[in-house]
Amino acid sequence: MYLKITHATQYRFGEPVRYGLQQLRKTPKSSPQQQITRWKTRVEHGRKELSFEDHHHNTVELISFERGTNALSVISEGEVVLTDTGGIVGLHRGPSPLWLYRRQTQMTRARTRLKAFLRAADVSPDLDGLHRLMGEIACAVTYMVGASEPNWSAEDALEAGQGVCQDHTHIFLACAREMGLPARYVSGYLMLNDRTVQEAMHAWAEAHVEGLGWVGFDVSNGISPDARYVRVATGLDYLEASPVSGLRVGGTDEVLDVRIDVAQQ
Repeated sequence: MYLKITHATQYRFGEPVRYGLQQLRKTPKSSPQQQITRWKTRVEHGRKELSFEDHHHNTVELISFERGTNALSVISEGEVVLTDTGGIVGLHRGPSPLWLYRRQTQMTRARTRLKAFLRAADVSPDLDGLHRLMGEIACAVTYMVGASEPNWSAEDALEAGQGVCQDHTHIFLACAREMGLPARYVSGYLMLNDRTVQEAMHAWAEAHVEGLGWVGFDVSNGISPDARYVRVATGLDYLEASPVSGLRVGGTDEVLDVRIDVAQQ
């Protein structure tokens, strides 16, 4: 499948920005499952300082704000060719060792409620068990836009019984790691069947399964990723794979507008 993607982010501020830096993770990964035929990022009222690859093989671009600006626009766009592999990404590539992805974080720590949920689910740490785990999480936590806070942990979402794809993914990671499996967060683009315009990127999990390597699991949609899914960034949790992170001085009264277009060509 051949997808064209445009990811436009616009900031407007009531007070000028005196200083600001952002890290962007919006460039899709190159792999046997997806080939990047074209990708570029342009910035208005700021500039690209540098680009590097982090320890998760994410392409990270460092963006600075123009001093005294009241607005910043970042537009990333390109084309990607995808092959459906049934969610199988394959062998682990360094530099981060595989054992790192068993590490719990504040967002994915298995606490009392999650441990009880996992015992009740009674799933095995294999491919069939992980597919069952997806269904158990979807039943326990209803998908609802705007139902959660960005800093919620897996335990918070499980207690609330509702959340979004980020919450589903954190719960899956916490469960997989509690079972001793390496697991990682994936941020990316998803071509929807009913529309091309979206307001946010999608999130799903990958677990390392013996004999297969990394395999994707999208709890929110109840499937393993197919040729509609574009892998962009990976990490131990949302914080390490988020599309934007950074800091600024000044720039109060922020107004943020995000538009993502994902269309088949």
